[in-house]
Amino acid sequence: MPSRTTLLATTAALVALSAPLAFAAPPPASGAVPAKAAAVAAAPWNADQAAASYAISPARVTSSGSENPDVGPGKAFDGNAATRWGSNFADNAWIQVDLGSSLRINQVKLEWEAAYGKQYVLEVSKDGTNWTNFYTETDGTGGTVTAHTYPQEVTGRYVRLRGVQRATAWGYSLFSFQVYGGDVAPASTTRTNLALNHPAYGNLYQHAGNSPAYVTDGGWPADLKGDQTRWASDWNVDRWVGVDLGASSRIEAVDLYWEAAYAVDYELQVSDDNRTWRTVYRPSAADVAARRADIKAPGEAAGRRDTINLPTPATGRYVRMLGKERRSFYNPAPATAQFGYSLYEFQVWGTGGSANAAYPALPKNSTGAYRTTFFDDFTGSGLDRNKWRVVRTGQEMGSVNGESQAYVDSANNIRTENGTLVLESKYCKGCTTVPGGGTYDFTSGRIDTNTKFDFTYGKVSARLKLPVGDGFWPAFWLLGSDVDNPSVSWPGSGETDIMENIGYGDWTSTALHGPGYSADGNIGKTQTFPGGGRVDQWHTYAVEWQPEGMRFTVDDRVVQETSRQKLESTRGKWVFDHNQYVILNLALGGAYPAGWNKVTQPYWGLPQSSVDRVAQGGIKAEVDWVRVEQK
Repeated sequence: MPSRTTLLATTAALVALSAPLAFAAPPPASGAVPAKAAAVAAAPWNADQAAASYAISPARVTSSGSENPDVGPGKAFDGNAATRWGSNFADNAWIQVDLGSSLRINQVKLEWEAAYGKQYVLEVSKDGTNWTNFYTETDGTGGTVTAHTYPQEVTGRYVRLRGVQRATAWGYSLFSFQVYGGDVAPASTTRTNLALNHPAYGNLYQHAGNSPAYVTDGGWPADLKGDQTRWASDWNVDRWVGVDLGASSRIEAVDLYWEAAYAVDYELQVSDDNRTWRTVYRPSAADVAARRADIKAPGEAAGRRDTINLPTPATGRYVRMLGKERRSFYNPAPATAQFGYSLYEFQVWGTGGSANAAYPALPKNSTGAYRTTFFDDFTGSGLDRNKWRVVRTGQEMGSVNGESQAYVDSANNIRTENGTLVLESKYCKGCTTVPGGGTYDFTSGRIDTNTKFDFTYGKVSARLKLPVGDGFWPAFWLLGSDVDNPSVSWPGSGETDIMENIGYGDWTSTALHGPGYSADGNIGKTQTFPGGGRVDQWHTYAVEWQPEGMRFTVDDRVVQETSRQKLESTRGKWVFDHNQYVILNLALGGAYPAGWNKVTQPYWGLPQSSVDRVAQGGIKAEVDWVRVEQK
């Protein structure tokens, strides 16, 4: 097989998605599987160099069985969108492909027919016997599923879909099963691209389809335009992307194939340990000025190729690009805009390296029993300020989400009574002015544990009773402790919504926010109380936060489970591996309520009937206790 092939490549456009894996070049007349070609590995490919179509060798695809001979396993790999594999009618049915040699895999794409998998796993194997899971689906809905492998180590010769539970009474039915990736550059004593299909790393990126893995997959469009596989950082200036060459190497040159959002200024750095970096190149002042002056509308802009020949070869195992200034665009003229950095391909030319470079194993859940590390049952005469910080609009925070209230430090809004914490909203037309300017008609309460108790991993729970009414927005949640760091900010900090309610009596919601899955695009669920339960009754809301994922419960009933593996495979970077802190607040109106109740007057998301109820008094969220347990 060629060193880069594809599972379902009937057009050049599909080939351009990545270095493809599971198709062979058209076989000879005898039908024998062609020998593996080495030419492509020696010279990086791009979309214009890729063949227009491929033909599969049916001998490379096997399955547990098929419904009938017309829907055999090869039909999922024949490049025909109208044909399909239909399994035998068993939950544990499977289909697998032999890639011909061990390759690094960066994504798998499934096109389901109506008989899809409700639960299934994707696995990789070096020998066809011992399998490693790299994607688990527990609540499949069919359609098109793209599982990106970053940042997992997924290298092998065989790839398998193994069913766990069917969604219908039929078998599993796939129109196509596509695998993308390629040969890993081995150690070399002659000048070569040592980075090809090697592990790549970065800080915050836009979403799963723009992870660092795609800067070493060997693909870029000839015109350096379009959305072929690429790394794209989030919209921040100090972002970096780099590659692990596997061993100490002599680095002679670097090629950067930029998309239109290129770096105006950047540093090229090398490291022996992936921690201490040495700068070996930076564009000249004249080059930076010329790049800065190249301002076009986004639709008209193209990328550029930077070829950096080092005057003195550098030595190191790791090489990275550290952004210093982003390109500006007319968006439209005369306004300018800046996005992140976007790089199609990162090539490192030299000698040395090793094909043994691998992504490190992801952390596993801790063992042992939970113990309480934070608890407050609000039985004191007032808020315990050794445990809680009072948050004020205009001081600790600004106005957010289009909400109507100002958070203030007042016993009218934050107090303890009868062994509970009370957060109460008040109405006073135009009489609340906050530092820095701004006049508000409502006040309310918000407290958090920031700087008092910040923690990583644990079971976080609280017993709450909430008000019912359009636009009342109480929340119990966690926020990343680095949210105020301008090089991180939100959503890169991560946000864990254990409970949100927007005034509806019979349901609450849970959600995770991060880069690639924030705001309306969050990873969330709504839950309706069983047996006629309501939010204005006491309920216990909790999340169990572990390295491998999150489990949300209401009264010990699981309402959302999100694994790190699936989140990073389908949405974006897992940013829940560092400290968060607890927040309790009662907001009024704003984006979330307005998205449901469609109210715009007299306040966004807050109708007059709710304003009247606040003015009459008694709109409050009550908290019986808050607990954090850790292993």
